[in-house]
Amino acid sequence: MKPQWSPSGSWIAVLLDQNPITNVTNSHHPSSEEYPKANEYIYLYSVISNEWLPIYIGKVMPLTLTWSNDDFSLYFVTFTLMQPKEDQNSQKIEWKDVIQYRLSKSYEGSSIYRIDIEKNNQTSSTKRSLVKNVPFLITELLFVPLEEKLVLMSYSTLIEKMNIIEMYSLNLQNVSTLSRLTNNDLWERELRLSNDNKHVLFLAFGSESSQGKLNAIQQRLYSLDLTNGHVERLGKDFDGSIAGYMIKSDGSVYILGQLGTETQIYTQQSPIHKLIYHQGWNGTYEQISLSSKRNGPIAFIYSSFEQPKEVYLVDNIDELPSAQALTNENKLFTQRELPQTKIYQWKNNEDQRTIEGISHYPPGKFQSKSLPLFLLIHGGPAPASSNSFTADWYTWAPLAASEGWLVLEPNYRGTFGYGDEFHNEVFRQPLSRPGRDVLLGVDQLVNDGIADPNRLAVGGYSYGGFLTNWLITQTTRFNAALSGAGAVEHTSSWGTIYMPTFIHSLLGGYPWEVPQNYLYESPIYHLSRVRTPTHIITGEKDESTKPSQSFMLERGLHYLGIPVQLLVFPNEGHGLNKNPWYGKIKVREELKWLHKYDNQSWVIMKN
Repeated sequence: MKPQWSPSGSWIAVLLDQNPITNVTNSHHPSSEEYPKANEYIYLYSVISNEWLPIYIGKVMPLTLTWSNDDFSLYFVTFTLMQPKEDQNSQKIEWKDVIQYRLSKSYEGSSIYRIDIEKNNQTSSTKRSLVKNVPFLITELLFVPLEEKLVLMSYSTLIEKMNIIEMYSLNLQNVSTLSRLTNNDLWERELRLSNDNKHVLFLAFGSESSQGKLNAIQQRLYSLDLTNGHVERLGKDFDGSIAGYMIKSDGSVYILGQLGTETQIYTQQSPIHKLIYHQGWNGTYEQISLSSKRNGPIAFIYSSFEQPKEVYLVDNIDELPSAQALTNENKLFTQRELPQTKIYQWKNNEDQRTIEGISHYPPGKFQSKSLPLFLLIHGGPAPASSNSFTADWYTWAPLAASEGWLVLEPNYRGTFGYGDEFHNEVFRQPLSRPGRDVLLGVDQLVNDGIADPNRLAVGGYSYGGFLTNWLITQTTRFNAALSGAGAVEHTSSWGTIYMPTFIHSLLGGYPWEVPQNYLYESPIYHLSRVRTPTHIITGEKDESTKPSQSFMLERGLHYLGIPVQLLVFPNEGHGLNKNPWYGKIKVREELKWLHKYDNQSWVIMKN
């Protein structure tokens, strides 16, 4: 959860959640025995005294919080079981440890509390009171002072319909009922209150109805009028995807707009005005933060291919290129020779779509010829590979290039930043169409003499793993493959992951409605064609792509006699964010695999 500034700007509230809801080990059967026994706190940091004030909130599982209208009270949310304790006890007697799956999911809920803080000289005391229990999880919370309301975002650990994720309001003068504010097939997030306290702004992506059918859209920015429920879209004239925003003191909005590989800063005065582009550096701007003073300075994070992330400050948005760095946390990368990059474009000759990607050249070999090629495919499929600098286990193109590879990161069909139609074209052909996109990019690199046709490799994580699994069934050209958390059989994915709506929208229906799509687009049914040695990794408790998908791939390749290795990271989910050693081990072993099979000798022998 992001830190929250107090109304006066004197305090920052931080929720150090030691036991997030994703840590509940049994996703099918939540029970009170699985919940944390440790004491939890909200920590308040004073920007005046540089001291921390811990606020005890009990043995709970905190979800989110928001300040009230002053520095002395706030609201916070905890996970709760809606099933009465006596029912839990009687159910245990009757059913023992038998899981009633659908029934157990219906008990997931949240408790909203208000906490009042009384600060004395050296001590503080608190009073906590229950506001309301609600029958769903809450991921975001806003306090609306003008109307004495809370605006909240619903969620579930099982998303079978997108309207599970919606916005509600709660009148604090009468908490008996919730008012639903949205009802759509969008995923709303990043709620912020306008300066006049009458509108809630939010980002959303998903599907919208057009001429009787649902079409996928890139991420957009909307404004909801709390007085009449009317929703307006901001940035309507922008063809790309809106990555973020910040409300200015005069009510206008700074918008972070992603177009292709670039994310730049724009301003919009109101929904009826056009966007104004602010000329800055090429690259990616993130997380704009504003002073509470009118026309005060602007802070942001910036990075590019060759400039690592740092925090910058500028007094005037019109002087963006003169921004000064406030941090130097990534100085190490500036002292090393980094790969040089180039935007590379090609066409899919089936429909003449222009596809582009990012070519990372090994240090000292910019625009050289006959280089070994590593095709590194982003996940999503929406988040684009961009003109930014991130060095981690997921975004490791610079490291692979430093090991001697020409790395191509393709922004295939389905990627944000290239228009709604481009994004929408991945659906119903989720692997075959983007698969053709990226293979044609490999073809052109070979035809242009840039890539060595005898030294090709492919890899990716999440949706990049999906595509890797598909590509090795379509060609034997790759000497090595790195499959991370990728699916191989879509019907079983639909039936087991926490968000079956994802598979439903990708394939264009349920398994019994479009069985041909589920069958043809599943790599497992084409596995006999594989000749590529494949390295596989998965998190033991991944709910986004079940580990069983990786086990199926490993078993199939083993039966076929293809060199294969599967690594399972204990207690890790999809994000591999619990034990940092696992990210290091992942990349270490993947590099070993690339070097081990960096020739065609095994493929030629097998053929």
